[in-house]
Amino acid sequence: MVRKSFLRVFAAAAVAALCLLNSAAALADLPGAGKTIKPARATWNNEWVGTEIYIKALQKLGYNVERPVTLENPTFYQAVGQGDVDFWVNGWFPLHNTYTKAFGNNAEVIGYMVKGGALQGYMIDKKTADAAHIKSLEDFKRPEVAKLFDTTGDGKASLVACPPGWGCELVQEEQLDAYGLRATVEPIKAAYDASMAQALGLFKEGKPIFFYAATPGWVTGVLKPGVDVVWLQVPFPSLPKGQEADLTKVSVPGVKGCASNPCMMGYPPNDIRVVANKKFLNDNPAVRKLFELVSIPLAEFSAQNAKMFQGGEGKDQDIVRHAQEWIDANQATFDSWIDQAKKAAGKP
Repeated sequence: MVRKSFLRVFAAAAVAALCLLNSAAALADLPGAGKTIKPARATWNNEWVGTEIYIKALQKLGYNVERPVTLENPTFYQAVGQGDVDFWVNGWFPLHNTYTKAFGNNAEVIGYMVKGGALQGYMIDKKTADAAHIKSLEDFKRPEVAKLFDTTGDGKASLVACPPGWGCELVQEEQLDAYGLRATVEPIKAAYDASMAQALGLFKEGKPIFFYAATPGWVTGVLKPGVDVVWLQVPFPSLPKGQEADLTKVSVPGVKGCASNPCMMGYPPNDIRVVANKKFLNDNPAVRKLFELVSIPLAEFSAQNAKMFQGGEGKDQDIVRHAQEWIDANQATFDSWIDQAKKAAGKP
């Protein structure tokens, strides 16, 4: 009896050891075996789920992927050029064109996590827009309009603005001057999510709100364009120095919640793209191929953002889970990315 028990234990151990050997052999045959990747992510968290989807894909290719470090735009673009980080998926172009000098020929913009449709602009609540006939930023030059949105008692409209370090801040500063709004508009540059949470509270009380918004983002998931809020037009195109080539792109057709079609948004639609260290890409053909392939529908971000900000699921572990849920719902697409990336590295 003892001998039979010993044999069963021995056999089980042998099978387990064989499984481990097979797993190790399979892992060693993956493109990322023995390699570590250092990702970064932006300070705005509405795209963090995208970062986690990329991380899971890289892990599937055998890479050890560190947890992403959160960086401001200028810091990231310098770091990726120096090789201190390998990539992020938060490049907004053409908005971030001004940062490309920071990395020169040492980094590359690659792939399209979101191609087109990433919108930015100014919004107010629809109730006030209809009552006061407000359709444009030009209307905010009128003191009586500005006072409607004054939350500090200074007589100026309180604008929940784009925070410092985001590329959109440069555009807003340019436009406040160009449209002659300094005397009637006061930008609030505190933490965006906290400021928008306060604005949402005012909205629920039936009070006017005025804010910067971007898609994808939780704001336009909670406050529905055309129903709860409307996009404001700008009186004419105006962008910072160096962005003149995009002046013809700020008139955007088919924008829901805008008074006109096309809508003079003030910002050109953006692509959300990967920015990666060039040596890192050249050393890892599987990663290059993966970055060329991955694409995530804009609406998927809005749905996930609603979970974060309405469902209280904004912790890192929640976002990692959301990424896995997205992969599970899009398994065939995800698997095709992995297969093509392996082939690019000469792996079966």
